[in-house]
Parts: sequence; C-alpha cells; structure tokens
Amino acid sequence: MRTARLWTVHPVLWAGWAALAAGAVLCVLGWYGVSGELYAERQLPYLASCTVPGAALIVAGAVLLTHGRGALAAARVEELYGLLVAAEPTGAEEPGTAAGAPLAVSGDLLMVPGGTLWHRADCPLVAGKVESIPVDAKLLASGELGPCPICEPVEETD
Repeated sequence: MRTARLWTVHPVLWAGWAALAAGAVLCVLGWYGVSGELYAERQLPYLASCTVPGAALIVAGAVLLTHGRGALAAARVEELYGLLVAAEPTGAEEPGTAAGAPLAVSGDLLMVPGGTLWHRADCPLVAGKVESIPVDAKLLASGELGPCPICEPVEETD
C-alpha cells in the first residue's frame, strides 16, 4: 500500500536528475566553446552562457535529489508508522485485561545469541526464532542482559 506522498516525491527526483543532466550538457558545451578560442575575451561568452548556468544547474540538481531522497525516506517512515499504528489485534480483548499488560505470559525465558535482552518464550520478538536459546541463570545474575520492554519478563529466583 503506497501513500499519496510517495507519488508526489518522484517528480522532485526526476527534476533533480534532469537538472543534473542539463547542467552537465551545458558545462560540456561551454568547455568545447572555450577550448576553440585562443583569446580570453572570446572565451567569456561561453563561460557566461554555458558553463556558469551549467554549474548552477548541477548544484540545483544535487539539492533537488537530496531533498527528494530525504522526503522519500520520510514518506516511507510515515507509511511504516501508519501500518504499525493501524495494526489491530487479531483476537478480541477481554474486558478485564489492562491496556498496559505484557504481550507474553510464558514463564520460560529465552534470549537470542548476541542479544542484550531476555524474553518470555512467547514474546513476539523471539517466538518462532530457531536461534533463540534458554537464558542461563549466570547471565541473569551478572546483569549483562536486560528485560525485554515488550513482554516484561520477571526473573524467577530459585
């Protein structure tokens, strides 16, 4: 699903590429004209009519491309945020459930190798991942791993 903003960014990118191409052509024409003249006073018209506007178009094209790519990235972030916010839960919530309740309730604790958080087994961040391993009690005691803010696991003391 694409938003309208994504489609409005493309003309800016096309204008940037067109300005870059036109600027390059003008610079080449100016260089060709200057290279054929021996005296500086005969080279100035080529510089004024081709090379300077060509350089200005190259700068304008670079600015348009930078702005267009930034706007395109911002539009994609907005689209992803809209998808994240618009995602509705698949099951109906029970009336007694608190809004801030954790998403996972399993008692088993897992971690991903190289990760910095420990999770409940049914946490959406580790559920279904083959590489997730049980958390070692020594790691929990050392403080190297922090609790996941999504599933809010509780350390079980034995």
